Amino acid sequence: MTAPASPVVPLVASHRQRLIVFCFLMAALFMATLDNQIVSTALPTIVGEFGQMERFGWVSSAFLLATSAVMPIYGKLGDLFGRKYVMLAAIVIFTLGSLACGFAWSMDSLIAARVFQGLGGGGIMVSIFSINADLFEPRERAKYQSYSSLMIMASGSLGPVLGGTMSDLFGWRSIFLINLPLGVIVITGLVLMLPYRHPTRQPKIDYIGAAVLAATITCLVAFADSRQIFGSLVAPASLALLACGIVCACLWVFVESRVPEPIVPLKLFRDSTFSLYLIISLCAGSVGIGLVNYYALFLQTTTGLSPSAAGLFFIALTGGIVTGSISAGRLISITGRYKPFTVIGLAMSVIMLFCFSQIGHDVSLVMVATIMFLQGLSVGFGQQAPIIGVQNAVPRGDVGAASGAVALMRMGGASIAISLFGAIIGTGLKSHPVEIPGLADIETLTPKILATLPEASQQAVAAVYHDVFSPLFLVAAAIALIGLVAALCLKPIQLPTMQAASQPKEEKAAA
Repeated sequence: MTAPASPVVPLVASHRQRLIVFCFLMAALFMATLDNQIVSTALPTIVGEFGQMERFGWVSSAFLLATSAVMPIYGKLGDLFGRKYVMLAAIVIFTLGSLACGFAWSMDSLIAARVFQGLGGGGIMVSIFSINADLFEPRERAKYQSYSSLMIMASGSLGPVLGGTMSDLFGWRSIFLINLPLGVIVITGLVLMLPYRHPTRQPKIDYIGAAVLAATITCLVAFADSRQIFGSLVAPASLALLACGIVCACLWVFVESRVPEPIVPLKLFRDSTFSLYLIISLCAGSVGIGLVNYYALFLQTTTGLSPSAAGLFFIALTGGIVTGSISAGRLISITGRYKPFTVIGLAMSVIMLFCFSQIGHDVSLVMVATIMFLQGLSVGFGQQAPIIGVQNAVPRGDVGAASGAVALMRMGGASIAISLFGAIIGTGLKSHPVEIPGLADIETLTPKILATLPEASQQAVAAVYHDVFSPLFLVAAAIALIGLVAALCLKPIQLPTMQAASQPKEEKAAA
């Protein structure tokens, strides 16, 4: 089966200018994704300074929650007002949020600043994929999307290393302040080089739908973390959050079916490719992004590695993602098939996450690095297929909204997974009331404290965390399995070539 063809009018005619614009877009993407990864190895140090271990996951999930909530909104705003100024606004917000994070004085202020930062980060990620759809035709887009994934993975590789190194050398605040010069450079470049395409549709913003969607996401993410907030998933306040999220979701469907310009047009769900890739993106985000911070915690607590040394292991994870992403992007560009790579990626994730759950106390670091590489390879194989699939399944006028929906599900899955995994860690630590010499409370443990403990105490800490992480990886494997089932249900669609896409236009002209 071949995807419906539609003629593509490039946003930029000059190939050279197109590449320059693409490079600035990649710099913006690097900046936005770096900030989610760079904080992972610095989190134990931040918690050691501010305390409040129970809010460990919220430093990341607050960023992802805000990012997820605004993604569909930015995508729709780009469709209605043009993508250039929406993109620039997002970069400005993100840069100011980074400045606020760098001057945080408590855990609460840091979490609040991360929310503000995420409001810009969501716009950056969505706008980039939408602009790529304007710059490149479908098969060529697959190749350049692989470069986008490469940039995401480069930030994933450098992020933990930079986070640990900068935290050790300059303090953890420097990991946020590094975004300021990057933001200025990217804003200047896009102002000068990115053309503005005025949209043909009359702007009509769905304010109610946007508010209800944000409320739905907030309630569901907060419910996933209610084990730490309220003490139990079945506490009255937790159940009230869940009920509120369900009511908001139903209200959102009601609103979207009646407004002229919905945030996510319900007609898009008529195509099974769009619906299935939303499920796949939710699961892929949970295991591909949601686990990043916990890999760092796993390495530092079970091996005694310093933040900078633990960050080096992310090179194996990122190397796998880069290899899988570039290979899949090239093969999709050649064959036009994207379903096989989604299936292969999720199948490998199920296997590798199960292997993580079976790791023993005495496993070698070489084995850990190998499993991390293969897990990265699985993530890379399925990295660009969701965006490519939905962009070719929806009308061109809804590309921004569809891209935003996929990005929302990916980041929403990551945000919910971070809270869920954090609840598993917190529950596991409380269920292991082991007395460890030299350590009053295991939840206040930092890498520096761990390094000062006697060898026997370090081994006891490693044993506790190994037992805690085993169910976490099993839950992650189950999530990947759900995504795999959805991937097997995808239609075997083949992307059109530039020649095929131009045929309808030529036939119309001849007639």
